[in-house]
Amino acid sequence: MWPPGAPATEAHDYRAAFRAAALPMAVVDHEGLIVTANEALGALAGVGAAALTAQSASDLVDLAADARAWHAYREVLHGRRSRFRCTRRLKHPDGRALWAEITVVPMPGGQEPEGGGAPGQVLLSVADVSDRRELQKRLHHLQMHDPVTRLPNRTLFFERLSTVLRTPPYQDDSEPERGRVGLCYLDLDGFKAVNDTLGHRIGDRLLAAVAARLTDCAEQEAAYPAGAPLVARLGGDEFAILVEDSTGTEQLTDLARAVLGALQQPFDLAGRRLSVSASIGVVERPVAGTSATGLMQAADTTLYWAKADGKARWTLFDPERNAHRMTRQALSSNLRPAVERGEFTIEYQPLVGMADGMVRGVEALVRWNHPQFGMLSPNRFVAIAEEDGSIVQLGRWVLRSACRQARRWQLDHPAKPPLFISVNVAVRQVWDSDLVTDVAEILAETGLAPALLQLELTESAVMGSAGRPLRALQTLSDMGVRIAIDDFGTGYSNLAYLSRLPVSVLKLDGAFVRGFRYEDGTHPSPADETIVEAMVQLAHRLGLTVTAECVETAGQAERLRRIGCDTGQGWLYSRAVSPERIAELIGTRALEA
Repeated sequence: MWPPGAPATEAHDYRAAFRAAALPMAVVDHEGLIVTANEALGALAGVGAAALTAQSASDLVDLAADARAWHAYREVLHGRRSRFRCTRRLKHPDGRALWAEITVVPMPGGQEPEGGGAPGQVLLSVADVSDRRELQKRLHHLQMHDPVTRLPNRTLFFERLSTVLRTPPYQDDSEPERGRVGLCYLDLDGFKAVNDTLGHRIGDRLLAAVAARLTDCAEQEAAYPAGAPLVARLGGDEFAILVEDSTGTEQLTDLARAVLGALQQPFDLAGRRLSVSASIGVVERPVAGTSATGLMQAADTTLYWAKADGKARWTLFDPERNAHRMTRQALSSNLRPAVERGEFTIEYQPLVGMADGMVRGVEALVRWNHPQFGMLSPNRFVAIAEEDGSIVQLGRWVLRSACRQARRWQLDHPAKPPLFISVNVAVRQVWDSDLVTDVAEILAETGLAPALLQLELTESAVMGSAGRPLRALQTLSDMGVRIAIDDFGTGYSNLAYLSRLPVSVLKLDGAFVRGFRYEDGTHPSPADETIVEAMVQLAHRLGLTVTAECVETAGQAERLRRIGCDTGQGWLYSRAVSPERIAELIGTRALEA
């Protein structure tokens, strides 16, 4: 049991030191059974030391609690590892819990097994490290909490936020979609004036009182799936309330309203009555695809809006408003790489036959899924793309993707009439690229028939066409591709051009269609109806078809049908939707789908 070859007196000294040691210890054989234990270990186990002989050491100190610790312990027992150490939470015989550091090492002077011989014995010791653990816990708490408000500080907040964003939410088929996160980011309006006039002592008391009210708001709001929100002080007079597993923007805006209401109540501090307000930026989004940096940038931007809008209010993050803040330079510099990175997507809006309500075709509408500013509509980037020339690359991608999608619908639904695809073409695409070659190559590549492709150009672009652009449009028309004039009636409206241009379709601007709507018993505009009827009749006499844009009500649709419009598009039938949704509409009446 003791070091082989040691003198008797030395071995006796080992035994005496072992028995008298305050540190609980045991000698364990290679099978994990206790050979002998000292009284300190017996006291820890609540029995005499002799009663521990032949007991399993691992059972005594719970070494089999996890597979990794058990494997390491067995490695030491069999001489394949020189040391093992772990921490376990044990229960003392008097009922108190303690943290113990378990160490297992070969016996001093023990011989390593050779040639498959039996391994030597090991020494197991148990050190009570509860005080050290408690101190570490207190130090960690101090490092992670603000001393003034006792709220979690910036470090703990970002640790928690990072954990939320990288932990996939649990979900099964029986549950609605989960996995969203919300943030209220606020600071106090005019807090600097309080510090400057009343001093930092009063300022600190005010911060502590604000923290208490924020915590009350977080705990008193409706039940949260993931528990009460985390309230943190990020520094100065800035606070954040993090809502895990958010149920939507309504939950976040309700919390923001509660916070504003709570902070509007005066504070009584050291005999002084103080009133403060706060500005709050509110952000709510899916966890998937959200980074801590992106979330905080959005929150900071939204807080800025709240202050700019007059303070003492909350403001919800708006991707469109945020996009307007971006400089044209920033957007322009990212357009070309965005195409290569696949950040653009296409949605499709049905074009419906006015006579029978059947879906005849779709218009391809490009969207930019910007990694920082969210989904941007074409009016945020197309004009910039036309200015810097990147519209040529983007337009080619849209044309290819839309034709490929139209062909896929046709192949997937061979028994139903194929949908035509309408794609917008910018003026610069006609001037700066070989549009005819691009269209021919894409049609050949995708297998889409030319008659199923419609190219939309604005009225100003088509009416001013001459020379090369006019030849390009004529060649495309000769190929069988349909040419449509978009927003007709708002530009030059030079009717003489209609007899000379290779145009197949007129798309009436929505401004005319909106005049057809009945609202609160009022009559539709007779002038708009007269103008539309005249344009439809003229178009039909020239052999053109007419599409009405922005059809929103059944009354508008009925009047347009009576006037003779061929097709219509608008929210009455459908907004722009995914390709999967369009597949469900093929061969159906739009209003019945």
